Amino acid sequence: MSDKLHPAREAGKFSRRELLKGAVAGASALAIPTVSYAHGQATAARDPEDKIDLSRQYSFYGHEGQVGISTPPQRHIMYMTFDLTTSTRQDLQVLLARWSSAIAQLMKGGTIGQVEPARDSGVGMDTGEAMDLGPASLTVTVGLGPRVFTDTFGLTQHKPVLMRNLMQLPSDDMQPELTGGDLSLQACADDPQVAYHAIRDLARIAKSTGAAQTRWTVMGFGRASAGKGQSTPRNLFGFKDGTRNITEKADFDKYVWIKDGGPAWQQNGSYQVVRKIKIHIESWDTDRVSDQNNVFGRHKVSGAPLTGTKEFDTPDFKKKDADGNLIIPATAHISLASHENNQGIKILRRSYNYTDGLNNMAQLDAGLLFISYQKDPAQFEALQTRLGSSDALNEYISHIGSGIFFVPPAPKEGSYIGAEMFES
Repeated sequence: MSDKLHPAREAGKFSRRELLKGAVAGASALAIPTVSYAHGQATAARDPEDKIDLSRQYSFYGHEGQVGISTPPQRHIMYMTFDLTTSTRQDLQVLLARWSSAIAQLMKGGTIGQVEPARDSGVGMDTGEAMDLGPASLTVTVGLGPRVFTDTFGLTQHKPVLMRNLMQLPSDDMQPELTGGDLSLQACADDPQVAYHAIRDLARIAKSTGAAQTRWTVMGFGRASAGKGQSTPRNLFGFKDGTRNITEKADFDKYVWIKDGGPAWQQNGSYQVVRKIKIHIESWDTDRVSDQNNVFGRHKVSGAPLTGTKEFDTPDFKKKDADGNLIIPATAHISLASHENNQGIKILRRSYNYTDGLNNMAQLDAGLLFISYQKDPAQFEALQTRLGSSDALNEYISHIGSGIFFVPPAPKEGSYIGAEMFES
């Protein structure tokens, strides 16, 4: 390698990359993990079990639950809801069939039609920005909102027994433009452009059919929930999120997948609850860390409960200090959310961080795209009722968006999402 200095250095200037390298070197005492890239894979240097393989692909078709639920969470998400603009049952059927066919292709890393038509007047079917990027573990999960199962589309008889709008919750501060929706698409991938491309092209299909238009959307980054075999990520509060998440098949069968003996096409489906949760970052960042620890009930760096020393130590919610005070405050987030204090209730969390830049006060506008899956919406409502009433975290968050969707099981090869609804 040449000893010649980079031209920018010779001129007394440094690139952004070089400045970042210097900042990392100066902060080496903080033990910040680095990321290395090789042969299409990215691996966190301090976590060899948590890898990104951009060639990995999943199948959209199957015989159990849809992909994107029990699938280990990818690094990025593009989430979008839609309003149906048709009252014709056939239009909805065609849209779900076209979406299913397109999703199957996208998840293979393919295009959904010509990118560059031969005719000069031709318009590309696929927008092309994900060409050559690979599948990147893309999954696209389709949800059906409450209005789908109404007389408008003649589908009332197919309504899942527990499908309904969520009850009013103590934490609600909803913005109408970020709430509701008739359909949802959750695209997760290890390359943000792959996730974005999938939603972009599926939204184009919805528009071209005249069946639906976009309602609200969030682009998320840095998964905020862990799956089986993954290291626990951090949310924008800087705390590890999802330490006690559902990871085992037995818990998926008990808490996530619908297995109620009802219509066959609903079995292994689930209910998706999505919440856009704004974090008052500027206020949080000025709070002392000892108080932040009490808010969560965990130590910020290690992730250990305040009653333990390691992340996965079981919290002792009854343990007191020498003065008789609970070590984990009763208002701590992990205390109020724990299954031990909620009659055993669990939900699958599949959340992501998001940012919307700056708000009109020139403050950081960011938060958590909270997504959960459960076999009964009441599971989420029970947990959120307790959290919304007395969680110390409420001082720093606002629930500004919400939606609920029934997620049918994966379609079989040659079929499409919800096909059985249209057979009678």
